[in-house]
This record gives sequence, structure tokens and C-alpha cells, in this order.
Amino acid sequence: MFTLHAHSNHSLLKGTIRIEELVSFAKKNGSQYVALTDTNSMGGLIQFVKECSQQSIKPVIGVYIDDPKDKNLSAIFIAKNNEGYSLLCKMITTRKLEEKFSLVQLFNEPMTNLFIITSSLELLKQIKMDLRLKQNLFVELVVTEKQKKKTRILYEYSKQNQLRVIASHPAYFLSQDDFLLHKVVTAIGLNSTLDNLDPDSFVDEEFYLKTPDEIIKTWKSLPEAVWNADKIAQSCNVDLELGKYKFPTFPLPSDESGFSYLWKISFEGLSNRYQPITDAAIKRLQYELEVIDELGFSDYFLVVHDIIREAKARGIQHIGRGSAANSLVSYCLGFTEVDPLQYNLYFERFLNRGRTTPPDIDLDFSWKERDSIIKYVFDKYGYDKVAMISTTVTFRARSAFREVAKVFGVADSEISKYSKFIPWTSAKNLPDITEKFPESKSLNVQVEPWKSIVNIASKISSFPRHLSIHPSGIVITPNKITNYVALEFAKNKGLGLIITQPDMYSTEELGLIKIDLLSQRSLGVLKLAMNEINSDTKAQKEAKQQAQIHQLRLV
Repeated sequence: MFTLHAHSNHSLLKGTIRIEELVSFAKKNGSQYVALTDTNSMGGLIQFVKECSQQSIKPVIGVYIDDPKDKNLSAIFIAKNNEGYSLLCKMITTRKLEEKFSLVQLFNEPMTNLFIITSSLELLKQIKMDLRLKQNLFVELVVTEKQKKKTRILYEYSKQNQLRVIASHPAYFLSQDDFLLHKVVTAIGLNSTLDNLDPDSFVDEEFYLKTPDEIIKTWKSLPEAVWNADKIAQSCNVDLELGKYKFPTFPLPSDESGFSYLWKISFEGLSNRYQPITDAAIKRLQYELEVIDELGFSDYFLVVHDIIREAKARGIQHIGRGSAANSLVSYCLGFTEVDPLQYNLYFERFLNRGRTTPPDIDLDFSWKERDSIIKYVFDKYGYDKVAMISTTVTFRARSAFREVAKVFGVADSEISKYSKFIPWTSAKNLPDITEKFPESKSLNVQVEPWKSIVNIASKISSFPRHLSIHPSGIVITPNKITNYVALEFAKNKGLGLIITQPDMYSTEELGLIKIDLLSQRSLGVLKLAMNEINSDTKAQKEAKQQAQIHQLRLV
């Protein structure tokens, strides 16, 4: 068996196991499966599923959800199937977005597609227990020196209430040597020093990854607890269909299909762009439309056209960029203003039958007006089907060095003296920084506390720090977006912006279609300049008219 309670570094500033390390550890130690149960997060799940596929091991998809008002209330939820996965997305979204979230009330929803594992006695006593819930509920038993008393109480409670138990060993770090690393990232998250860190804020020092043999040996007196863990893993079958596109649905006229409507408006655009229309233009347009249809991108082009049409109707400055300019369809629909026939541009650079990713259409808008276009997309396609894409902010050399030094209690002024000599590079380079980078040769990183700081900072290289908003990416889904991904508020919650937990790369792997709506300051400046010019021209005309009238009066 393998633990069904494992936290990667996507349990932000709590877990320290890299996803590839977690999967490799399970594979190396002969497990048939491996579970990921990050705290209130599904941000690492797509990477986890991909890594499991590459290493030929079964992924068990779960989340660890706690109650923000009472940390003693928590549970692990594991998806049995695709319906269970979607329910996890909805539950995490609720946990992240609703101020009055209650873990106990979450149990009022049907959970037949989930397994529930909890070591929270308070939660077990508060939830309404019925037969359906009991069929999917397991009491988590953990044997460490600090957990023994709690485990005895939980075991007695499970026997009294006919609840099944499961052998577990929570894992937050790869080995026992990484306990300090866990304390450091916890302190970073709490903006505390190690000396002032509340002991209740970090986990048991024995919560490192244990091999299946170690766990089985621990539970040899209670074999059914081990069997239950294996049964759960064997019963889970989630297929996220990575790489299969989930195209947004464009609202069509009743007598049209996506392709027929795209064909219609493309040829209307052709007649507006070219007079007379040549055979070469017709042949090229037909070819491009056939490729778009074969790849299933018709609705995607219709959505982009709808956004452009709305921008034009509002008089908003915009322009398409990138390889989309190679497409005659893009030109006819107004995405771009470059004639691909005149300049003999190669359509296949933009889209071809061998392409495995969606076309990349980047649309620039004036920085003052882009937000109104984004709001239009939300209003038109539904707030339940649209979200901004997240980007994962990770630790690099300077940020890792500064944050770890603060945790060690080093004064900001002293940190700044050192950090200004650290280049913009990966934190993994920190131990050898004086050898690799000339600007860092004056640093003495072989004396304490700098030696320990540099060593730990290098270990959190590329660790997720927090989620932010992708500068331009927005996704539109055919059904409720929480069927596919979990959502949360962006870091500045006061702005009310909702983002996907998976970042751009993960949402693309999942098959969600991204549209880039970029904010261009230059377009805004150009519009202001034109307004000023037009205003001056109008004033000049009025002045000229007044002068002419004055001349007439003098005559």
C-alpha cells in the first residue's frame, strides 16, 4: 500500500515534496498507485497526472480541505471517477470563494462519487451520518509518537459507530531531513521567524514519505486498515482526457452549424476585403476553412470574431498579432489588418493539419478599454463558464534568499547588502553562486548564517509561492467551468478577480481553450493622440469659419 495522504509543494508554503519526487518515490518502492491530496488546492493535479502517465503508475486524485474558521475540522476527499473529479473542483471553488464556507455543511451535498477520509473527531461528531455516507467514509489512523493517543480515541470511536478505518501516514516532506525545510516554508507563509514560529503551525516531524513496507509493518496488527487503503486506490478511475479540446460553444442562429456560420461570415468578409474577388482568394479561403473545420476550431474562431465585432461596435482600438496574420480567415473576420495574399504569407505557420495545439490568436486592446472587453466576455458567455487564467509565482534566487534570510531573523538592511549582488537566476544556483556569476564573487556564503540560508533557499528553487493573474489569458468552457478546474480569488482578493487554480500550461493540457486579450499602452496613447488631433482640427475649422464670417462683416 501507499499513503493516501500526501502534500506536494502545491500545498502552498506547507508541503515541500516536488510532484516528480512523489511519483518517483512511489514507483521506486514498488507501489501500483500514488495519491496527491494538496491542501485546498488542485493546482498541481494536471502535472501529477502527466507525471504518473510518464512513469506508468496509477494516479489517485484527491484534495485535503480544511475549515477556515476551525482548523480542527478537515478531511481528504478522493475522486472515484470523472464525476467525483468535477465535484472536487466545485468543492475547492466553494472553499476558496465563499466567505461563509463550512466544511460540515459541505457534507449536505451528495458524495457518492467520492471517498472521504478524516482524522477529525470533531468533524465525525458534527456531520449527519447516514448509510450512503458510511459507505464512502473512512477514519484515518496515524501511528507516530505524537499521534498515538489521538489514534486510540479515533479507533474506539470507529468501532462504536461501525465506521471503517484506513491506515495512513501523512506526508509533507520527502525525508525526515526535510523537516527544517517544512518549518522554513511554513514560517515564510506566516511571515514569522523560526524562533517565533508557533509549534501548532507546523506538522509532526515524522510526517515524511514512508515506503509501503514501512507502513505495512506499522499496521501488521490491523491488516484491514491496509486493505482498505488498497481498495480505495483500486476503485478510483479518473480519466481527465488530457489533450482533448473542450471548445467554447458559440450561440448560433437556429439554422446554422458552427462551420456553416463561419463559412458564411468569412465569405462576407472576403467580399468586403477584395474587389474583385479572385479565384486564388476563394481557393485559399476554402482551404483554410476546411482545415479549421477538420481540427474542430470553428466555434473558437466564432468566439474571437464576436469579441472583435463588439470592440468595433464600441469604437475600441484593437489589433491582432502573431501568426494569425498569416490567415486569410483572420483577415476576412477582422482579426488582423495584414493582407496575407498580398504578402504571400504561409497559412500553415498559423494552423495546419499536423498541429496538436489550438491556434494562438493574440488580440491587443487599448489598456484603458481592455477591461470592458473582458467584462463583455463574462457577460456574454456566463460567469459560470469564464475565468482568467492563473500564473504560478515561484521562488527564484533573490526571492528565495530574501525570504529564507528573514525567517532566520536577519535584518532587512543586512539582507539587502547581500541580495543586490545576487543575479536574476534560479535559486538552485545559489550554493555555487560565487563561482558561476562574477557579480557575486564578493559574497561569502560559506559562513553562517549565510551558508544555511543559501542551502535552504536553493531547495525551494521553483517552489510555488502564490498564484497571480496571467497578463492576458482567459478561458471559456462549453459547460460550467468548475466541471474542469477549481477557481479561487487572485492574490489581491479586493479586486474580485477569479482565476483558475491550474496555470496556463495545465489548463492547455486539460484541453481548455485560451484566448489572449492583451493590454497595450501604445494603442491607448495612439487613440489619445488621434482624439487630440481631431479635436485640434475641429477647433481650427471653427476658427477658420469665424474668421471668414468676420471678413464678410467687414466687407
